[in-house]
Parts: sequence; C-alpha cells; structure tokens
Amino acid sequence: MAKVIFGPFLDRSLTPPKDSAYEDDQQLFSRSTMNEGRILSVLATLALFASTAYSALDHPCLAGLLPHAEHCAKIKPKVFIFSLYSSEGAAWYGIPEFDVLAQNITIPGLSPLFPDAHCTSDGAVCQLTTGEAEINAAITITSLLYSPVFDLSSTYFLIAGVAGVNPKHATIGSVTFARFAVQVALQYEFDARDKPDDHPTGYVPQGSQAPWEYPHELYGTEVYEVNDALRKRAVAFARTATLFDSEAAQARRANYAQTSIYAIGAAPPAVEECDTATSDNYWSGDLLSEAFENTTSLFTNGTGVYCTSQQEDNAILAAIMRATSWGAAQYSRIIVMRSASDFDRPYEGQSAADNLFTPSPGYAVSLENTYRAGVKVVQGILEGWEETFEQGIPTTNRMGDVFGPLREEPQAQVTFEEQAVLES
Repeated sequence: MAKVIFGPFLDRSLTPPKDSAYEDDQQLFSRSTMNEGRILSVLATLALFASTAYSALDHPCLAGLLPHAEHCAKIKPKVFIFSLYSSEGAAWYGIPEFDVLAQNITIPGLSPLFPDAHCTSDGAVCQLTTGEAEINAAITITSLLYSPVFDLSSTYFLIAGVAGVNPKHATIGSVTFARFAVQVALQYEFDARDKPDDHPTGYVPQGSQAPWEYPHELYGTEVYEVNDALRKRAVAFARTATLFDSEAAQARRANYAQTSIYAIGAAPPAVEECDTATSDNYWSGDLLSEAFENTTSLFTNGTGVYCTSQQEDNAILAAIMRATSWGAAQYSRIIVMRSASDFDRPYEGQSAADNLFTPSPGYAVSLENTYRAGVKVVQGILEGWEETFEQGIPTTNRMGDVFGPLREEPQAQVTFEEQAVLES
C-alpha cells in the first residue's frame, strides 16, 4: 500500500485526526452489532496507512508545480465515492470487495482533517472524505476536480453519507436516492416570537416576502436536479442488497406507528426514491421540518419530495456542475445516496429537544447500510462499464440547476418556475 504526499500537509497527514467528534463516532460505530472482525480490519488498515509515506517529489503530477506535469500518468477512476466525515469514510475501509487504501494521495485543498484521496491499486475506485458542511464540501470537491493527479472526465460520483429523515417518506436505516437537492436554509429568518401572525415559522425564502412565494431573486444554488435515469439504475442495484437492522432501531421506529402519516417511518428500512434538503442548520421538530418540506416543494414547483436532511449535497453538486462546463467532469454521472440515521421530528409525546439530543439507534444501522447498498451501486457500474456506463446514461429529465437545464451549448437561462409554465 503506497502513500504519495502532494503539498504542505506532511505532518498532519501521517496520523488520523483525533478529536472528540471522531471518538464519539467510533464509539457509536463499535456499539453496533456489525462484525467485529471487520472493525478490527479497518483499524489495522488505518494504522498501516498512517505508517507509510513517500515524498511528494517522487511523483510527476505534483499538483501542476513541476514542468510538463500535464504529461504524467493520471488516475482515471470509474467511480469516486464521497464520504463527509470519519465514520462514513471508515465504512469503505477493510471491505472484501475492493481496497481503496491501496493508494493514498494527499491533494492540496482537501480538508486538513482528511487530506487524502484513496484509490484501489488499479485506480478504478476512489474515495475521499470532504469534511462536514457546505464550505468544506465545496472546497474539497473543487480542489479534487481541478487536481492534475486525476482525470475525472468519465468518472461516476457517488455521494454516500448519512442523513436525517422525514418519517412520512422513509425511516432510520433506509437508503435514499435523490433527484433533487434543495438548499432549504437559503432564507430570511425572523425569531419565531417576531414572525408575522400568518407565517407558520420564522423562515421566508430569500428573494420573496412570504413562505409560499417563489423567490424573485435567485443565487443559482437553490436547486440541483441530477440524472433521473442514472438514479433509477442505482436504485435497482441498491435493492439487491440485504439491508442491516437492529432491535434498538426497530423499537425507535415503533413509536411512529401511532401516527398514520408516519407509517413508512414505522416500517423496516428500504431503498427509497425521494429528495434531499441541504442546510448547515441542524433542526428538529414538526414546525421546521414541515417548513422545509414546503420549501422543497416550492423551489421545485411541486415536483420534489423532501425526505432527508444533510449539510453538503448542494455544495458538491455546484462544484461538479461548474467543472462540467470546463470538461473536467460530467454532471450527468452523479448519484446522491443518503442513508437515514435519525428522525427530523419527534414521535407523538416526544419533545423536539429529546429527538435532537437523544442518541439515535439508527446511526450504526445507517453506516452499515451506506456500505451495503453503496457497494452494490459501485459493483453494478464496474460490471456494466463497457456495455453501458462507459458511454454514459442518457438523461430523460430536466437536469441542471435552478437557472436552467444543463447543455453543452450556451443557452438562455430558464428557472424552474418558467419551465413549469412552458410545460403546462
């Protein structure tokens, strides 16, 4: 297993980060009922990874700093897995299907906590950890996309993380695949004690004057829509997996059975097709959850169905879409997969605070199912590469951002609202 260092992070890259969040994650991970041998394998692999290092100057692709670096042999992955923090990354280490720690490459611009991209020996599958929240995700993915170490022009990108979940549409342990990612926190905000009487919460979409009004001014990052035909293929692969569950997760779900609209939340975990909300704010409660359900529907003209909440996806999609304009990536090759770790709102009789601060038994389940479902997607792409995936999956939907569909030629920008009028 080789480790190649690019850039100035030599000292910090030699040992895994030690912080309280990381240790808490590992404690939760170890309390699950998953195979202990696999966890030991992960730890042993990380220890070996920490002990191996080579000089950056040994590699000809040194971040474009050496003359003629464009002629170096670039790594050209078929699939690149994006994890968001330590335990999500560890789900892919020490697995039997492939070894992403065969190559460990430090890339300038990646998080100082997670400075390395990891790849199999043949470079077919790679993985990195972005760091949490939108800023970390945007900077890490942008740095990766323009690194001369990689050729990502034909790579499939699998966002593989955990998320909060709306019990109307999925449950803890379920694995979801999104068509839309919606930046729901891009809003004006009143303290709830100061809000207008006819507003359900203190949130008003930025660029509008009421919660039900479509914004008149757009930043462009409010909504991203991915290739739905590719999503459906990924869902089919994921549904061949046997999802993990635990008695503790089953007991937590059972609390939601008393509310009819939460029937899916009380059911066993499954692979679901529904959409994701991006926000650096981590919320809990009926009012905020319903507010962001409405934002998702509003921003997508009634098409999007909010079921998961997370902090990174719009940032990642924005970086890849912009790189697509320069030929560095293909936006049509993105898969947004989130495994549900905790409910976004309480069950009847539970407080919003208790829902937020009580550890969720769905956490360990979601980590395991990220791997179980995700590895089926990766294998499906690899096995069908020459026949299907190398040339790409033609899109059948309006793929792009809130300004308009993504095309190769320059075009007039069309918002989701204008598109709905055209299609009516």
